[in-house]
Amino acid sequence: MFRQFFSRETGCLGGRGNDMAAIEDVCDPAFEIIAPAKHTSPFVFNSPHSGRVYLKRFLAASRLSLPRLRKSEDSFVEQLFAPAASLGAPLLHAHFPRAYLDVNREPYELDPALITGALPRYANTRSARVIGGLGTIARVVAESEEIYRAPMPLGDAIERINSLYKPYHAALRSLMDASMRKFSIAVLIDCHSMPSTPHCDSGGERPDFVLGDRFSASCNPNLTQLVAEQLNAMGYVVAFNKPYAGGFITEHYGQPGKHRHALQIEVNRALYLDEENYRRSANFDRLRRDIGRLVEAMMAMMPALRDAPRAAAE
Repeated sequence: MFRQFFSRETGCLGGRGNDMAAIEDVCDPAFEIIAPAKHTSPFVFNSPHSGRVYLKRFLAASRLSLPRLRKSEDSFVEQLFAPAASLGAPLLHAHFPRAYLDVNREPYELDPALITGALPRYANTRSARVIGGLGTIARVVAESEEIYRAPMPLGDAIERINSLYKPYHAALRSLMDASMRKFSIAVLIDCHSMPSTPHCDSGGERPDFVLGDRFSASCNPNLTQLVAEQLNAMGYVVAFNKPYAGGFITEHYGQPGKHRHALQIEVNRALYLDEENYRRSANFDRLRRDIGRLVEAMMAMMPALRDAPRAAAE
């Protein structure tokens, strides 16, 4: 059903190239690495939720229409951050959709309300994400609509984890390790988008960007602050850690004391997307250019971040 991934140098960036989701018998490849022509930066960019290749068998098993399933997508985020590859950093992104499998979870956050049969002892069945229906294999989409017509056999869930989750994280680890070997530092930027509604917990409209560094636990706070300052200078409103402090990827890969940093960036979809019709808006190219400028500023900070004492980042 899936071929794992391919790697290509920068050229035609942005995945499958148009605004439409694909409905296919297979997702081939399941994900890809857009490699820079020359690896000059310790950054690794990752877009785990922008996949939009929907398997026919998945659609047949779902009680929801394709537009409803797409509510969970970080639509076109891999295209927004595509300038990173031309600036010297690899970009990993999924082709499979988040509604099918979520790699920003623990590998076995399994929902007993969705999966039939006795779950393995090592499964995490009580996390807040599982209780909310958003485990490794989601039971609901973003607006809490049930995805499936019937419960799923455990074997099907394990097959998705083995064929997608594990290879995806193997690829991400490999990219981070390569940066460590080459630069003695690795910086993961985990790229996401957020719906323009509902409102934030504090009231009012959502900000343009939310930066999540697990409250300074996953990333040198100087880098987080630099990103905020750059975005503010471009006229964007930035919030920190609320309502998104970073998921499993940020927590798992962010080890500042070991010169491994991870920062999650959430982009408000109203900045670039027709959220009702899943089409890039007229502002898309401008936002992509601004993100390119942001990436350049982050890369310019690398000497200072690399030379910072380890204790200061712990």
